[in-house]
Amino acid sequence: MAAQKPGKPTEGAMRVDTDLIRELADLLTANELTEIQVEDGERKIKVRREAASFVAAPAYHAPAAATAPAPAAEVAAPAAEEISGNAVKSPMVGTAYMSAEPGGAPFVSVGKAVKAGDTLLIVEAMKVMNPITAPSGGTIKQIMVSDGQPVEFDQPLVVIG
Repeated sequence: MAAQKPGKPTEGAMRVDTDLIRELADLLTANELTEIQVEDGERKIKVRREAASFVAAPAYHAPAAATAPAPAAEVAAPAAEEISGNAVKSPMVGTAYMSAEPGGAPFVSVGKAVKAGDTLLIVEAMKVMNPITAPSGGTIKQIMVSDGQPVEFDQPLVVIG
């Protein structure tokens, strides 16, 4: 779709605001979004890109494993030790939040006693805030995520002892 030249309106042609399209593309990149759609009356603009275009994690992992096989074995043992106890895992992919609102008091802290059903943290997924609750009572032994951190499905979040 070509942009219309100023001063030469074409009957029935859509006027394309290339500056708006560039701004939307910049927003996609800056916020790691895959799609933005803007509607103004009958005019609709959608800017989209493939999600895989900004995935670069494998490049960081390959050199670390190749250069340091001995430390990787040392790191694996403490990681298994960290998860001992009742690890509460994420039921979904999303973003972990430790409090109900930015700057608010966290739901839990290390050493705090919790009972079954207490909110431990929130995982936001697709703009929905999902409370993650304690499956049983105990004491918070470890918090394995930080506020605003992306989390994966089945990733340990909190250890209750």
